[in-house]
Amino acid sequence: MVALCKKIAESKWFQHFIISVILLAGVLVGIQTYGEKVAQWSSIIDALDWVILIIFTVEVFIKVTAQGNQPQNYFKDTWNLFDFFIVAACYAGPFLGDNAEFLPVLRLIRILRVFKLVTALPELQLIVGALLRSIPSMAYISLLLGLLFYIYGAMAVFLFGENDPIHFENLQRGILSLFRVITLEDWTDIMYINMYGCENYGYGGNEALCTNSSGSPILASMFFVSFVLIGTMIVLNLFIGVIMNGMDEMKAETEIKAKVARKNKEEGTNLKSEIHLLVDKVDSLKEELSLLTHLYDQEKNGKPILQNVKREQMNGESKVINKPSP
Repeated sequence: MVALCKKIAESKWFQHFIISVILLAGVLVGIQTYGEKVAQWSSIIDALDWVILIIFTVEVFIKVTAQGNQPQNYFKDTWNLFDFFIVAACYAGPFLGDNAEFLPVLRLIRILRVFKLVTALPELQLIVGALLRSIPSMAYISLLLGLLFYIYGAMAVFLFGENDPIHFENLQRGILSLFRVITLEDWTDIMYINMYGCENYGYGGNEALCTNSSGSPILASMFFVSFVLIGTMIVLNLFIGVIMNGMDEMKAETEIKAKVARKNKEEGTNLKSEIHLLVDKVDSLKEELSLLTHLYDQEKNGKPILQNVKREQMNGESKVINKPSP
């Protein structure tokens, strides 16, 4: 039974079948968003939902059984835990019933089934793993970006608040406008308003808000160009660099795991035995290093450490036999 489940779990056709079921679950979620338009098909949709849930349950059973005498190993994999959580959450649906209070929860659970596609495709696991690995570094970059927004937002309110109250009336509105600028969404319009004044550009239909038109061509151009250069061209590219670094680390880690798994499968060894052999080799090297250090200290202190040196001629080479002194 264990060998059969392991063979099924590792087979390509089973993986492709699960991917097809996940895609079907995603299609059903999309169909259910049409509400009353598909109400006549609700019984068929509900039946397909149960079939998909049973298939996912069988998948979990097969993968747990494939672990043999150590079924807990299934839960050591984060992706397996995610799969198990989704399946367990789906079974909570019938207990919640048709209560409108829990309807958003049921819909959320159904949508989560689509995320199983991440666990089924190693390539997606690599990308998601790289993103998760990059979160700590991204947090510091986000802090830097937040400081940039805060400083420039306060400066914009002081410099352009009277001329452009739509975008820079207060700090929160200024930061929101700068977010538009950093995404390059018509950011030049905001710059031109403050270059030429609200009476001359951008306030068509909002003349009542333009109470103190005062354009600053040089100041406004330097302000917005510098913000775009620092924010968009430098800081946001740091996010890309961190993610790419995480991708490289995840690729290296995945390759190492694949090599270990392939070696274990070919040689019939396991990772623990390999680690024990390496530890024994390290201990042996430590003992030799300790002995050599002791001999070096003796020689440094002027004590003889070589005795009975014999020279033998063999195949045109000299061989020196060293014997440490007691």
